[in-house]
Amino acid sequence: MSVTDQSHRELHERAAAEAARRYEDSTAERERVEDRLAAGVRFPDSPDALAVRADRIMDRGGLSPSAVVADIHREAMALPDANERIIDLSNELQAWSFLPRGVRAGATVARITRRRDGRELPHGTGFLVSPRLLMTNHHVLPDESFARTCFVEFNAQVTADNQPDTVVRMELDPGAFFAADGRLDFALVAVAPAPDGPPPGEVFGWNRLSVQIGKLVLGEKVNIIGHPQGRLKEIALRDNAVLVRLDDFVHYTTDTEPGNSGSPVFNDQWEVVALHHSGVPKRDDQGRVLRKDGRPWQEGDGDTVEWVANEGVRISSILKHLAGLDLTPQRGALLAEMGPDSGLDQALAGAPASLTAPGLASPGPASPGLGAQPDTAMPGLRAQPGGATAPVPGGGGVTSPPVPAVRVTETGTGGEGPKVGLRARATAFGGRQHLVFLHGRDQQKQDPAELRRTWTAGLNRGLTLASLPPLDPQDAWFPFYGVRLHDLVSGRESIAAESIGLDRVSAAVAAEVFAAQSPTGSYERLLYEAAARAGMPQNGPATTEGFGAGLVGALHRPLSWLAAKSDVDEWTIATFLRDVDLYLGDGAVRQAVLDSVMETMPTSGELVLVTHSLGTVVGMDLLTRLPDTLDPVLLVTAGSPLGLDGVNERLLARGPHRPPRVRDWVNAWCPTDAVAIGCPLEDERWGKLSQPAVRNGRERAHKMDEYLGHPAVAREIRGVLTHQA
Repeated sequence: MSVTDQSHRELHERAAAEAARRYEDSTAERERVEDRLAAGVRFPDSPDALAVRADRIMDRGGLSPSAVVADIHREAMALPDANERIIDLSNELQAWSFLPRGVRAGATVARITRRRDGRELPHGTGFLVSPRLLMTNHHVLPDESFARTCFVEFNAQVTADNQPDTVVRMELDPGAFFAADGRLDFALVAVAPAPDGPPPGEVFGWNRLSVQIGKLVLGEKVNIIGHPQGRLKEIALRDNAVLVRLDDFVHYTTDTEPGNSGSPVFNDQWEVVALHHSGVPKRDDQGRVLRKDGRPWQEGDGDTVEWVANEGVRISSILKHLAGLDLTPQRGALLAEMGPDSGLDQALAGAPASLTAPGLASPGPASPGLGAQPDTAMPGLRAQPGGATAPVPGGGGVTSPPVPAVRVTETGTGGEGPKVGLRARATAFGGRQHLVFLHGRDQQKQDPAELRRTWTAGLNRGLTLASLPPLDPQDAWFPFYGVRLHDLVSGRESIAAESIGLDRVSAAVAAEVFAAQSPTGSYERLLYEAAARAGMPQNGPATTEGFGAGLVGALHRPLSWLAAKSDVDEWTIATFLRDVDLYLGDGAVRQAVLDSVMETMPTSGELVLVTHSLGTVVGMDLLTRLPDTLDPVLLVTAGSPLGLDGVNERLLARGPHRPPRVRDWVNAWCPTDAVAIGCPLEDERWGKLSQPAVRNGRERAHKMDEYLGHPAVAREIRGVLTHQA
């Protein structure tokens, strides 16, 4: 039965009444927060919450690093004070990107309009949370039948010249997807694309909802974009401190009006933190709603209510509810398009039963649905900082095709041709010194020659900055084991890959499978050790807001923590540790990889071994197998997991220990590289080594060409290569 106008008003009034009740019930907590604010405490939240929030602000580009350094270094600050100052700075001093990010986020917001009796009446606000799904309130769209009477209007706004923009209408499609909950007051509905047109998210972008913590703290400001009173799009900024955070709701002072129901509540990095659903009216001792003049409000008084606060539904609570829905495969697939940051997946409910299967295949970097990397998006979309996802011009995918291989000995994956390691030319460094590059994981689709050029280009950039002569790519050896490792991993995964499909599950679910398939049962230890070294509280708050182990598995917590503390996404972390664990735990895999490397190694002379990622682990083992005629004068490890006990204790020469026969050792690490989370290496058993801490580019924390491009690293390499190439 469709919702009548009378029952619709009752739903709205009920939402306001329940918000008022929660407001009253949380009086003690609110007064405590207000007292601390009055006493000068800018953000009266827990130290853990402030620490995670500060990290997320820096990670999401919410503040210029130079501004932070200049401000914090002005005076000595303890870490808790520094975290609070970072949050304070992000509220006071916005990076220029704040404005274009806000414009991009605003494009995802639409006015919901209802058709009734031949008229079109503005009804509420909604916003895109996937390429095809729009979120709003339950009291705005209470059921499928009511939703069919409504449509959405994008670009219902004025331009930069204060001229009306071109409004784009799209119909709702509740038959394809509709879900709602009265208590949480949310509705999620499909939007039909224009005839022969792309989904709305490919036109206007969409907000990637996230279960990670660190999006908001008490006392921080929030922003709301919506259509108050059905007007053209408006934004509420500043005077909007968060006062109370309940299990499922949050109270804030942002000024909103009727019609803003269903608006997204953003933090200053334009991540959606809540769904706005109701104002909190002021009431007298008898529970009557009061007008602005203090008199009881009565029917017919219009918009004269005195609002004392606003209430939003926490996005984490909505995501948790959605994760428990029993959906058809078609609707589950639509829900999965919300992306891996949401923690949702259509195969989630069935995944634990499949953990005993032999394994899963690794996803491509732009697989459909939840297989897409957290920092990519659906095909045809480009993920943008701040949570929104914008279209890629031309609608292209986000992965480049593999470069054709240049030599023939070993068949590559994907049908792109055979690939082999590359020898240096005989005259390089007088034939007496040898520069060897040893790569990491996930290189099976790359051309070894192109990889060697990329690494050399990075090294030459560092050499140029150090005022040293550059090198020719042909002067470096490049052993290649990418295809061999991939084939070994794939061979263990084919059964479960067909039954589940890693391109349709979240990183946390895949991690559960990797843990079950660990040859020695060490995968989970590796993941938890890395998270602990990254500062994850052992008995502190969960890293996802309201998500327990029973929902997304125990491994979601350390994965989410590592991703939040670094510039590496959950998929990369999960699959990297899977490959490290497989290499260390399966003797056949280790032997095959080392044999593949030894096929392309010099046999005599001085060796400069430059290693990266998993290659640093392989390199440490390789040093135990070198012939006596090969003298390792320098070892370079970059982006290395060797600092994890779960790694170094399982090397061929049990660690920590000085690399065998190595004269000098340089271990380069980046603080935002989750793979190098155990660095710097502090155990004295490692012996004497140089450990330059470098700052790699945003979203390139683990890239080897970034590491090599730092003068401190390049200078060490060139200083040993005394002979001219």
